[in-house]
Amino acid sequence: MAVRKLKPITPGQRFRVVNGFDAITTDKPEKSLLAPLKKTGGRNSQGKMTMRYRGGGHKRRYRVIDFKRDKHGVTAEVKSIQYDPNRSAFIALLEYKDGEKRYVIAQNGLQVGQKVISGDKAAPEIGNAMRLNAIPLGTIISCIELRPGQGASIARSAGTFAQLMAKDKKFVTVKLPSGETRMILATCMATIGAVSNSDHQLIVSGKAGRSRWLGRRPRTRPVAMNPVDHPMGGGEGRASGGHPRSKKGLPAKGYRTRSLTKDSNRYIVERRKK
Repeated sequence: MAVRKLKPITPGQRFRVVNGFDAITTDKPEKSLLAPLKKTGGRNSQGKMTMRYRGGGHKRRYRVIDFKRDKHGVTAEVKSIQYDPNRSAFIALLEYKDGEKRYVIAQNGLQVGQKVISGDKAAPEIGNAMRLNAIPLGTIISCIELRPGQGASIARSAGTFAQLMAKDKKFVTVKLPSGETRMILATCMATIGAVSNSDHQLIVSGKAGRSRWLGRRPRTRPVAMNPVDHPMGGGEGRASGGHPRSKKGLPAKGYRTRSLTKDSNRYIVERRKK
């Protein structure tokens, strides 16, 4: 995987860095795995704006991803690696022996024609999904479940991975992408390997219009607002906003908002660094 720096023939292209899409093998999605994706514009069911700075964006269709990997013991072949407009990672189209097709998050190094499998009989090889208690210690993993059968919820973004650190009866200890070390039930599923498209972090938009294509509207700085609109608004001239805080008044930049009585605190071995 590589990135391409464009020639500065227009102001918008001067600093733009785009993905080389070397790993992509086709630009036609599997029709049977597409679903409509309705835009909200940041509005709820009453039509009230509950999320600011959203709206517009290119029309997209959702790719139905198999996060559970619950088709155990059936070998599948990787038919193609595809781009997904709904996520930063690439996705892989699998075709199982019985003819069923499914999309999964593609791991780094996954190749077209490669065979993958999920379940207890799987070998700890890239793209295979296994229970955490069956994975060797020190293995790089991604797409991790937090509850058995729930589906992958951790380390799904481009280039992310976690590492299996220890095993202890019901639980295993995993070092997460954030730097946090936590215990997860050993019967949860995870996929071997790091998530694809690790060069995603090197991409530079180059112009404000690309944010609009992604459905992001211009963001107003809180210090430029009036006191009625934001706690950091108001003041004479270019007055600073005082203590940084959110629109609701919650302090930002270092203030910890996690509940001290949260039930899952007991599973966290080491908090992420500030």
